[in-house]
Amino acid sequence: MTQAPTTHDSAGLAPTAALCEFVAGLSFTQIPPRVIQVAKRLMIDWIGCTLAGKDARPALIIEEFARSMGPAEGPSTILTSRRGSSPYFAAMANAAASHVVEQDDVHNGSVFHPGTVVFPAVVALAEARGSSGQEILVACIAGYEVGIRVGEFLGRTHYTVFHTTGTAGTLAAAAAAGKLLGLNAAGLNHALGSAGTQAAGLWEFLRDAADSKQLHTAKAAANGLMAAELARRGFRGAARILEGSQGMAAGMSTDADPGRLTAGLGSRWATEETSFKWYASCRHTHPAAEALSVLMSREGLHADDLQEVSAHVHQGAIDVLGPVTTPSSIHQAKFSMGTVLGLIAVHGSADVEGFERHALSDERVARVRAKVRMQLDPQIDALYPHRWVGRVSVRTHDGRSLEARVDEPKGDPGNTLTTDELESKAIRLARFRNAATDEEMRQLIQRIWNLGNAPGALQLLPRITGRT
Repeated sequence: MTQAPTTHDSAGLAPTAALCEFVAGLSFTQIPPRVIQVAKRLMIDWIGCTLAGKDARPALIIEEFARSMGPAEGPSTILTSRRGSSPYFAAMANAAASHVVEQDDVHNGSVFHPGTVVFPAVVALAEARGSSGQEILVACIAGYEVGIRVGEFLGRTHYTVFHTTGTAGTLAAAAAAGKLLGLNAAGLNHALGSAGTQAAGLWEFLRDAADSKQLHTAKAAANGLMAAELARRGFRGAARILEGSQGMAAGMSTDADPGRLTAGLGSRWATEETSFKWYASCRHTHPAAEALSVLMSREGLHADDLQEVSAHVHQGAIDVLGPVTTPSSIHQAKFSMGTVLGLIAVHGSADVEGFERHALSDERVARVRAKVRMQLDPQIDALYPHRWVGRVSVRTHDGRSLEARVDEPKGDPGNTLTTDELESKAIRLARFRNAATDEEMRQLIQRIWNLGNAPGALQLLPRITGRT
C-alpha cells in the first residue's frame, strides 16, 4: 500500500532548502506505483540510447579521456565498452554516449532531458555501493523531480542561450546522487550549491557542429556526482544557489519563477510527465515531423509532389534549429528541420539508420530540405513549452495547399509508447552499433522491470575484460 508523501512545512525555507527537505524525506513507499513503473520505463529507454552511442566519435574521445585520467579498472561500468572505471568517470562516459543519437527522454515544460544525466550518475554510484533496486529507483525519481523543477524555474529566457540539460541537469544529477548516498537535507543543500556553481552549457555549438552537447551531459552527470560526494565529506556549497541574488537565476534568466521549484512537491510527480522520443532528432523537430507524416499519408503525397513546406513552430524551435542551415555532420543534421522533414518525406521515417544512411548523402532529402521554412506561429508559441504542437502546411506542384496538425506527438505522456514499442526501441538502439545482443537486451529489460525487488549488486551488462 502506498503511503502519502511526507509533507514539509516550507514556511520560512528558501526554495532550494525546501527542495532538499523533500528529497531527504522521500522513500520508496511514498511514491505511487505508477511513478515507479514510469521510472523503470525511462531506465529501459536510457539504456538503449546509451548503447546506441557506442563508437560515436565524441563519446569515444570522452571515454578515452576517462581511461587516461581515471583508474584502469573500477566498480562502475562504462556501458558502451563494458570496461570498469570509477563512478565519476563511468558517469561521465555513459552520459556522453546516451546523448549522441538524440532519442533520450525529454520533459516538455522544462525543456530538459533528465535521463541522460540522472541515470548515469545513479547507476555508476549504485554499482560501486551495491545499492538496492528500490534505492536506485528513489534516487532516480528524486533527480527527475529536482531537475525538472529547476528547468521550469529557470524559464524560457534561460533556454535561448543555455542548454538546460547541462545546467539544470547538473543539479538533477547532484540530487539523485545525494539521495543514493543518504545525504540529509543540509547535505543535499550543500550538494546543490556545489552543483549549481558548476552548471554550464551554451547553444553556440550548433553553429559549427561542435561536440559540446555530449560534453554538457558528461559534465552534468559527473559534476553532479562529484558535488554529492563532496557534500558527503563535509564540503560546503551555497545555500541559495538557485534563487540567491548572485545565484543561477540572477545570471542565467530574466523570467525565473521561484514558485516553480516547490509547486506540488509530493502531489505532482513530474517524472511521469516525461516524454519518450520517437524520432532520432532534436525534440523541436518532432511535432512538425509527425504532422508532415500525417499529411503525406492522408493525401497520398510523395516527396516530389512538394513545392514548398512550412513548419509552423514555437520560438524555441527557431532559436535552436535556426542556426543550422546546411548540416555538415550527422549530429548537426538532427538539428536541421529541413533534413528531418526531408527524411520523413523521402523515407517515411527519421530513425538512427535513416540519419546514418541518408541525412547527408541523399540528394532527394537535400532537395526537400531546400523547400522547408520555419514560421513562428503565435498560437503554437503560446502553448509552448507545456505543449509541443505540430503544424505543417505545404504547396504541391499541382497547385494544392494542404495542412496537418498534431496536438500531442508520439511519445508524449498522452500518446506514449506501448510496452512493446518501448522495448523494441531499446533493442533496436542497442543493435545499431552492436553494443548488445537482442538476448542480452531482453534479459536486461526484464531485470529492470524487476528492479524494485533487487537486493543489490546491480549489473546491467556483463563486463568484458582484457579489451584493448
